[in-house]
Amino acid sequence: MARRIAAGAAYGGGSIGLLGAAAAGVLLAEVQLAKRQVGGGTAPVPPSADGRYGVAFTGPAEPLRLGLLGDSTAAGQGVRRAGQTPGALLASGLAAVSERPVDLRNVAQPGARSDDLERQVSLLLADPARTPDVCVIMIGANDVTHRMPATQSVRCLTTAVRRLRTAGAEVVVGTCPDLGTIEPVYQPLRWMARRVSRQLAAAQTIGSVEQGGRTVSLGDLLGPEFEANPRELFGPDNYHPSAEGYATAAMALLPTLCAVLGLWPETDRLDGARREDMLPVAKAASQAAKEAGTEVTGARAPWALLKHRRRRRLPPATEPHPHPHPEMHGEAGGSTRVERRPGTGTDTSPRHA
Repeated sequence: MARRIAAGAAYGGGSIGLLGAAAAGVLLAEVQLAKRQVGGGTAPVPPSADGRYGVAFTGPAEPLRLGLLGDSTAAGQGVRRAGQTPGALLASGLAAVSERPVDLRNVAQPGARSDDLERQVSLLLADPARTPDVCVIMIGANDVTHRMPATQSVRCLTTAVRRLRTAGAEVVVGTCPDLGTIEPVYQPLRWMARRVSRQLAAAQTIGSVEQGGRTVSLGDLLGPEFEANPRELFGPDNYHPSAEGYATAAMALLPTLCAVLGLWPETDRLDGARREDMLPVAKAASQAAKEAGTEVTGARAPWALLKHRRRRRLPPATEPHPHPHPEMHGEAGGSTRVERRPGTGTDTSPRHA
């Protein structure tokens, strides 16, 4: 199904339905119940985290430019401090690993679907002289909840990845989260939400890596923590992640972000003890969608290399530093390799992120 969606997106195919008509009546009552319960709390407006991070690092090297695109998860809706947003966490992490300042620009829009990526990419690329070195895209949840045709969703994402790669930016995509982990969603809607989310995530993976991007599966938002501790890891509206949840997501994205910039050691050596193997790209995308924290990146066609990358502790996040220079105010094929990360054993509480 993921391959069919990706092919339909690439060749202009129409909608591929993921929900049978016979199930619609059964699920209708569950949908209305979930709508009444999700969002019952107050989700704060995302704080602006734009600015320069790692100001303590000085030297001749130019600051790295990081762009964030996507929906409310990329924007950091649900937390009140800029330092708790995924953009701030990733910028702080990049600065610590690279020992260079990092300039962050976040153009993500709460409520955005994949068809808003065209506008967001245009904002980042308005000034070619200030193109981001690397961009992170987190998108897909609103496509599912608003029933956007999967082929259209993937087409919009792959177009965005292609535009960014053509402009010279590296791209990391956090694929569609598993909406089946949202606490107020009950069966059978929970099962259907999980199925649709995973199918879209797998199709996003295929489309993105074929355009030269890398993907990280957000799945159930990075590990069994969300299902085991929903009260801790979801925000007050029971939908958006809390500070702990965003730290967990950032912890999974950071190694890929570092690797794509050449800051992280990489190897093609397979380690059987860590269940590393090679699979065709479509199967690799499907596997990644099932296991949160799994990275997929281009290697030797038509295979995909499954590999575990160790997760590192995030450095303490900082608030954005007021940017004294004008650049922060500017507009900013092959095969596939998959890298999985363990989902446990990492301290992602706010005091460490």
